[in-house]
Amino acid sequence: MPVARVTKLIASSPESWEAAARVALDRATKTIRGMTGMEVVSQKAKIVEGKITEYRIEVNITFVLDT
Repeated sequence: MPVARVTKLIASSPESWEAAARVALDRATKTIRGMTGMEVVSQKAKIVEGKITEYRIEVNITFVLDT
């Protein structure tokens, strides 16, 4: 029976929340094997002079532990 783990990641992008999610996933693939899912926990934005300058996202990455 497999055992899974969940790891929280926070990433940002000047483009969009979707781009921030891609940043998180791209970084996770460099060190985490066996990923099975990603849950968006929160989305936030940095505002400067009335404009969004940075999109921030918090995600939980689920992966199966090696046997």
